[in-house]
Amino acid sequence: SHAIVVAVVAMAHMLGMEVVAEGVETVDQHRELASLGCDSCQGYYFARPMPAGEFETLLQQSRPGGPVLLPALANAAHP
Repeated sequence: SHAIVVAVVAMAHMLGMEVVAEGVETVDQHRELASLGCDSCQGYYFARPMPAGEFETLLQQSRPGGPVLLPALANAAHP
């Protein structure tokens, strides 16, 4: 699977596309995907699905231009 991810990331970048990895669940997966050149990642590692109202509140509590601190990452060390 590593070789497939490397190939897909390289191909997408050669086509001028941005790469978003979905289904990231662990810090190790996030670090590996970032090291392989994925532009963005999403998944349970960052946050579980939440109601729209809860997400809106989360955004409103964030500093303008600053990062949004997602619940799943509140106490985690970031790579």
